[in-house]
Amino acid sequence: MSLPRIVSLFSGAGGLDLGFRQEAYEIAFAVDRMAAAISTHKRNFPMTTSVVADVTDRDEKTGQLTVLGEIHKTLKDGEEIGIIGGPPCQGFSRANPNSRADDPRNQMPTFYLEIVEELQSRYDVQFVLFENVMGIRDAKHTMTFHGIMSRLKELGLTVGVGEHSALDYGVPQTRNRVIISGFKAASAAQAFNPSPVPRCEVDLTVRGAIGHLPRPVFYARNLAVDDIPLHPNHWTMTPRSKRFRGDDDRPTPTRSFRRLSWDKPSPTVAYGHREIHVHPDGTRRLSIYEAMLLQGFPASFVLEGTLSQQVEQVSNAVPPPVARSLAAATRDALSLQLGVDSASAA
Repeated sequence: MSLPRIVSLFSGAGGLDLGFRQEAYEIAFAVDRMAAAISTHKRNFPMTTSVVADVTDRDEKTGQLTVLGEIHKTLKDGEEIGIIGGPPCQGFSRANPNSRADDPRNQMPTFYLEIVEELQSRYDVQFVLFENVMGIRDAKHTMTFHGIMSRLKELGLTVGVGEHSALDYGVPQTRNRVIISGFKAASAAQAFNPSPVPRCEVDLTVRGAIGHLPRPVFYARNLAVDDIPLHPNHWTMTPRSKRFRGDDDRPTPTRSFRRLSWDKPSPTVAYGHREIHVHPDGTRRLSIYEAMLLQGFPASFVLEGTLSQQVEQVSNAVPPPVARSLAAATRDALSLQLGVDSASAA
């Protein structure tokens, strides 16, 4: 079976893309506004056309979103594609106590859907996958959430929505997300059913993910990649606060100094610039690489950029094992649809 080529919107570092690539999809095009994220994407997806662009930018003469022109350079008219992505979610996040229904960032799904509609006019869009935080379903965002669902239906897609825990896919992290799916074929939509991994079969603790690692390198102004022996991202901030004495093994309740427990899953990997979780030994913050492992990234994946840029990339990523399960379920659903079409033709 020939799989649709993938267009990745708001790709970030490519956590969602990695899961699809692992299931034999070709990631044809990826776009993000962060240059460091696209540098990461180019490094890890060298065969993909990855571009730095703001999807909200429009051509002054035509009014068309300029990113569409970049996509058209990559795809052939009429070919089958799938569209995946997770628009920025800070405006919907429950971790943001000041989130408002009128947050301008909440308009990003509108641009996502406009791109979907425009691509439908030129290509055969088989499916759309839309990832976001649980807060998008909160009462104050009801109009936005139902607007997304209604618009996908208007575009002729059969829509489904599910809530997924990273723990159910072998990721040692209490991360819950909403996945909105839209399929061209109703039978494929009905068959879409990501398969969890039995929790008894995997080690879902922080110890299981990072307990084997040596101490990371601490940041210095002249730090070079060659100075980081284990992995290019196994580095962290130099611990300066007196809270990093490691003499109290109780997890700290404050967000800025939330200390992980060895024998429990990590809380959601979603950090502010100075809020990277504290290592279970209490003497430092996690390294970027440790955060990546808690997200389920393989050791072969490398993030580019400054410390703060790497923090943002790892925080915004979809855990690749979750993405892989979504990709496998999509492939299986499309395969079933192919069988339905063949039976109908016969």
